Amino acid sequence: MGAAVSLGVTRFAYGLLLPVMRDDLHWSYTLAGAMNTANAAGYLLGALGTPWLMRRFGAARVLLGGALLASLFMAASGFFTAAGPLLAQRLLAGVASAFVFVAGGLLAARLGAQAPQHSGLLLGLYYGGVGWGIAASALATPALLAAARGVPHGWTWAWWGLALLCVLATLPMLVPARPLQKQELPAPATKGPEPQKASHRVHWRPMGWALAGYLMFGVGYIGYMTFVIALLRERGVAPASITWFYTLLGLAVVASARIWAGLLTRARAGGALALLNALLGVATILPALTGAWPAVLASGLLFGAVFLSVVASTTAFVRHNLAPVQWPAGISAFTIIFAAGQIVGPTVVGWIADGPGGLARGLVYSAAALWLGALLAWRQRPLPGGADGTVL
Repeated sequence: MGAAVSLGVTRFAYGLLLPVMRDDLHWSYTLAGAMNTANAAGYLLGALGTPWLMRRFGAARVLLGGALLASLFMAASGFFTAAGPLLAQRLLAGVASAFVFVAGGLLAARLGAQAPQHSGLLLGLYYGGVGWGIAASALATPALLAAARGVPHGWTWAWWGLALLCVLATLPMLVPARPLQKQELPAPATKGPEPQKASHRVHWRPMGWALAGYLMFGVGYIGYMTFVIALLRERGVAPASITWFYTLLGLAVVASARIWAGLLTRARAGGALALLNALLGVATILPALTGAWPAVLASGLLFGAVFLSVVASTTAFVRHNLAPVQWPAGISAFTIIFAAGQIVGPTVVGWIADGPGGLARGLVYSAAALWLGALLAWRQRPLPGGADGTVL
């Protein structure tokens, strides 16, 4: 549910609202993309602050607090029509979603350490939770827009409904919160010896190829998730078909927990990240090349089955290659890189879409970024002296 709130609803539901908001508010694609750029910038700010918050309050409390804040900021987006306040709300929602996503990823990694034989599945279940948020948004948003038909700026109702969805998803997280808090690692002593402090640090250079590949993932995937619904609408795809497309994409994300569990359990280098990036590039370019419904549906299913497993692969890389005390810093490093890529992606794709070739050309750019990310990640090797004692 944490992943469903942080990305499934707070970030990706915007793609469903983008076409109606753009028509109503007369936005360019550049401005429409800038909304998700603001969200990614907030995510970066949140990722930078999350390690300190987890040390201060514990990961479980950060998870719950971030989910409540994300719900609040989603609701606030329904009270504005000017671009400035909407950009601010998207930025704040991004900050809160980072709190949730990073804290949840750390807790999932700790659970995986307790059951190493199921570590890939546990990570996949957590990240696959994004799919529940995507599917729920896909089913709820059309109903909310239909209920507000004829109401000025009726899309505001959808923001309020999605905020309620976030609250409902947060409630089940209260149940495991207490035992998770009891399992929290103690905060490092403020007056410990210098070697103890150094043991928490993570040097980025040894995992530079994986970070570079993940950066390009952030640049590439977000263009698809921001604009694919707008592209389908431009091509005259029926609203009911769009709903099914996005719902099936979300359910494919859920299924990805099983599909890639073995790979994530075994992969200690950049091979998993490279393979998943390459497949994602194929899924991204399909709608740009053809409007044939079987190809479009295959694109959504493949994209959903892969893209959150890319995120899970980086957490698996951290778990395999770093000591447990370094996991928060390692996950945060990948999260920061991820956010930096997402800042670039939506606005650039929107700018390309405003020119010749439209949204289709923007998705070609996204696919190229993903394939470049695959090549970079392929060069990553296991770190010497990995956490599990194995170097492949």
